[in-house]
Amino acid sequence: MRRLLPKLLAALAVVFALIQVVPYRPTHPPVTQAPAWDRPETQALAERACMDCHSNQGSTPWYGYVAPVAWVVRHHVDEGRSKLNLSELDQPQRDAHEAGEAVLEGEMPPAYYTLMHPDARLTDQERKTLAAGLDATLAGVPRAKGGEGGAEEEHGEEEELGEDDD
Repeated sequence: MRRLLPKLLAALAVVFALIQVVPYRPTHPPVTQAPAWDRPETQALAERACMDCHSNQGSTPWYGYVAPVAWVVRHHVDEGRSKLNLSELDQPQRDAHEAGEAVLEGEMPPAYYTLMHPDARLTDQERKTLAAGLDATLAGVPRAKGGEGGAEEEHGEEEELGEDDD
């Protein structure tokens, strides 16, 4: 067993070094349209609790560039941006209309995120303030088609409109 341990550790070190070349790392594309925040307090709370995953302006800690952690971070950021990207409000946003509700219900920011970023934890009052501010700030943002329930919901809305016209 003692002979195998150095070989196993060497093999793990080689694998660790090799996975570093996989290019799936966090990215920070340019901002195309930032929100017109309803209040500075909303912006400050969003920067503290939302922007790392829901914008192109997030900060990535050093360990977020080391595989395999980088892969997890990139996946979470890609998923967050696909639902709401506060740096691309010139594009329709899939879940902008649900952002306030997700914050109010405690779904956002997620527990795994606040575990590593304690400054993102929100008090009940901050949660209410951020939720109301997101609702006001994102009220006019167009909704993207597709996604979870998106295509069906929008299709259902079209059917209702068609029935009302008859």
